[in-house]
Amino acid sequence: MSATLERGLNAFRNFLNAPAASFFASCVHCGLCAESCLFYTESKDPRMAPIHKLEPMRRLWEREFTLLGRIQAILGLLPEVTDAELASWSELVFDTCTLCGRCSMVCPVGNDLVYMIRRMREGMAASGHAPADLVGATRRNLEKGSAMGVTIDTLMAQIRHQEAELGVEIPLDREGVDYMVLLSSMEIVQFPEYIGAVARIFKQAGVTWTISTQAFEATNGGIQIGVPDIARRIVMRTVEVAERLKIKTVICPECGHGFRALRWEGEDLIGRKYGFQVQHILEVLDELRAQGRLPLDKNLDDRPLTYHDPCQIVRRGGVIEAPRNLLKQVASDFREMADHGTMNWCCGGGGGVSTLERAEPWRILAFKRKKEQIETLGVHTLVTACANCRMVIEEDLDKYAMDIEVVGLTELVAEHLLPQESREGIPREGGERKLPPSYPFENHSDRQEQLP
Repeated sequence: MSATLERGLNAFRNFLNAPAASFFASCVHCGLCAESCLFYTESKDPRMAPIHKLEPMRRLWEREFTLLGRIQAILGLLPEVTDAELASWSELVFDTCTLCGRCSMVCPVGNDLVYMIRRMREGMAASGHAPADLVGATRRNLEKGSAMGVTIDTLMAQIRHQEAELGVEIPLDREGVDYMVLLSSMEIVQFPEYIGAVARIFKQAGVTWTISTQAFEATNGGIQIGVPDIARRIVMRTVEVAERLKIKTVICPECGHGFRALRWEGEDLIGRKYGFQVQHILEVLDELRAQGRLPLDKNLDDRPLTYHDPCQIVRRGGVIEAPRNLLKQVASDFREMADHGTMNWCCGGGGGVSTLERAEPWRILAFKRKKEQIETLGVHTLVTACANCRMVIEEDLDKYAMDIEVVGLTELVAEHLLPQESREGIPREGGERKLPPSYPFENHSDRQEQLP
């Protein structure tokens, strides 16, 4: 047995505790998880059933942790888990699962299949069978602070463009402010208007905020690749900066897994409570709306609009009513998708799937489910609140030659702010801003994770 295979099987063994045993023992093989998975519904391939994707780990559990399985193993009736088998399972675990959680919602015995598949990914990564694209993105996330390799120079260039275009200041590295805003790489590179939208909204609302030049990225590759130690290190980078700056609330951007990692798993990962709150940007905007601090014009957008619920923000994150409260303030013809809210269908690119070039055929096939949802509504504008969803949906709409505009909800809200009476230039001390000398992450350089 190779060292990498043994490392992967040990990762499975370390996880096979009482809850995992209960999961495998309680599965009634009803097939509901398959019918809830868009990769199965669009392909009808039985391998796409979420429970089937756990088969190697289930068989290891049966062979080593059950009496009947041990007897069957001795008699040669229950084969070992091999390296070749894990290699063939990589497509099922990484390419055709977005960790969307829809299967967990329908399981009649309450099993969380997403939790199990993430543990399956952990063993796959340890055995060297994580996709190279995802490994590379995770390494960049650790070493450069950005899954896409976005540098501070790129961020600063986008900030300068937004400041010049909109006449608002985007504060950096401020201490003691209300909010520290995180970003995703895609927002910086592909949707920089999000940064400007936040600046405009916060100026109008009169809140204090900042972006950190040492921890600006929300994306957490450790969650996507399934390695808790990597996820912990990425979370800790944000925690250290936020607590040093005495931030009251850290805002997760329109990024699903970044929100999931920091809001719902981060304190467990680092083993202690934060010294600050964590909220999604939509939660903050909805609070400002409720407080009367988000003055919006009364000329409602009359375009027929629908909203795509990002899985990790809505189903796995609980941000359900906030986007609808905001949409009702700006849209006169808002149309809900079938299966909206917690049961909405995934865009097909979450969980790192959008990172994988080899997964593109599966992703495009799976998008047929979202395509059907959109077509039945007769809309030409789709609003969402996740940069990854936005990118995936735009690409796949193009593949299917659908003339649908995709808009970020934060930007839509900013478009409906009451007009400013005047826009002043942005004062600068001594011209160009200076970055702190410790950037980017020298204090982490001695403990980089060894990825497969």
